[in-house]
Amino acid sequence: MDNYSCGKCRTNCYELKKKLAAVEFAIIETVLYLDAYPDSAPALEYYHKLREQREMLLHEYESKCGPMTMYGNKSGSSWQWISKPWPWEYDAN
Repeated sequence: MDNYSCGKCRTNCYELKKKLAAVEFAIIETVLYLDAYPDSAPALEYYHKLREQREMLLHEYESKCGPMTMYGNKSGSSWQWISKPWPWEYDAN
């Protein structure tokens, strides 16, 4: 079944996308902090934790909902990047 053919699947994809956006925001804020305090070991550790969390969320999103970016197309038999609503389109939300 296509992940966009049911309301629950769309909701799950939307929730994953929200979590991913929150983690990416935290990464950006942490990078800005590290720019000002590059020797902060706790901030660097937090940055690595966030990157790992982002990778896990991105993998989960792409396995359940389809590619988030053109780099996420992992199908060897077809080009899936254009087959579903793109992350910024209304139907994807």
